Amino acid sequence: MEKGECVLYPCYFNAAYTRAEGRRVPRSLGSKGPVLTDIERALKKAGVPYRLEEHHHPAHWARREGRAVATWSESKQSLIRKIAQKLEVRK
Repeated sequence: MEKGECVLYPCYFNAAYTRAEGRRVPRSLGSKGPVLTDIERALKKAGVPYRLEEHHHPAHWARREGRAVATWSESKQSLIRKIAQKLEVRK
């Protein structure tokens, strides 16, 4: 991974997860069962350059959900919030 890149996993945005299970946004910003294509669509809407990889979150190694690596120079939390707001919420 290069400098200025942030890794985004679907579990960061899953409202059904607890913080301990990997959720990184408030439940109100989370979405029900987000998948990598949802994150990809949100990154496109936000105009953030990215690439997709076939990796898994270390805590969820059996799920093989994939991840997005975004080019971002600000804080990772600001990117996570921006993408959460762009996700089409499925509650």
